Amino acid sequence: MARMRIERKFIDWYATGNKLYRLRSDNASLRRYVCSMLKRGTEKCGGTGDCETCGDRYMDKNISRAELAEVFGVSDNVVNNWETGRTQIGIEDILFYCRIAKVGLDDILVYHK
Repeated sequence: MARMRIERKFIDWYATGNKLYRLRSDNASLRRYVCSMLKRGTEKCGGTGDCETCGDRYMDKNISRAELAEVFGVSDNVVNNWETGRTQIGIEDILFYCRIAKVGLDDILVYHK
């Protein structure tokens, strides 16, 4: 019986970091989540806690590295290192990222060609 050869893939952390940066800039689900975690219970949240009907213009803007870092429980330097590819993001963090941004793992990871 012939065995099927499975190609091993290697992650391009620089390109993956670039995708993480773009997600922070473009992903509405990620912005909503961060906004709800940082603003819920404050007057800026509008008191409803319902991000779907929130009229807060904050969600239309990019979230900062510091804001994302607060949600992840890391420093903004750690987020910067993820986004620049200097350090690899841990599996727990990347899975959390996928969940809050509502994207699949293959939507974030970039493999070497």
